[in-house]
Amino acid sequence: MNKYSRMVLCAALLVGTGALAQSSCSSDGQPRPAALLERFINADCEACWSDSHSPQPAAGELALDWIVPGARGDDAPLSAAATRDALARLQALRRAVPARSDSARHKAGRGARELRVAHGLAFNGYIGTSIELKPGSGGPWQAWLLLVETIPAGTEGTPVARNLVRNALQPAWDGGSALSKQGLRRLFESRPMSIPEGAKPARLRVVGWVEDARGRIRAIAQSRCRPPEPKG
Repeated sequence: MNKYSRMVLCAALLVGTGALAQSSCSSDGQPRPAALLERFINADCEACWSDSHSPQPAAGELALDWIVPGARGDDAPLSAAATRDALARLQALRRAVPARSDSARHKAGRGARELRVAHGLAFNGYIGTSIELKPGSGGPWQAWLLLVETIPAGTEGTPVARNLVRNALQPAWDGGSALSKQGLRRLFESRPMSIPEGAKPARLRVVGWVEDARGRIRAIAQSRCRPPEPKG
């Protein structure tokens, strides 16, 4: 898919939500998570997915689940949900691939920065996504935008609720973007993300956060789909 096609597709998906009057899917009006709990499961360890003693999020903490490619490759029991993005995340955290499972917790630093994430409708195997940081000054910033599938407890073989990471983008912002009409720098990324086979579009949403140059999380946001307001 070339750059022009990606732009057209992303615009269509992001605009499509309002155009079809189905729902609004963004972080607008949603509580901001104060921390992240990242759970990493080796794709070889099927029992780890069904472990009722998996670490649980505390109040104000958002849990994310990464399936890491295992030594058994495509023969691993969880290989269908494994992603190389999990390896990139472990590398960013300077952690090794777990033999079974591992977890990490991160608190978001205090600050006045506002992070917004949003997504459109699933279309032809893709979904339009966006992430924006305001104000767009400072930096450099490393952003993470994840397409996650929210899986309720008691379904898909898991006794605990999970936000399974299905795809990821890593925009790098150096704070040098063009000035907007209001004289503020805008840090914004809009991309179509592919929906992996097996993911259920109705359960997809986006989660994003921004890290400073020292790897500290400064802002976290998650989308929720709200039904359209009744006409009349």
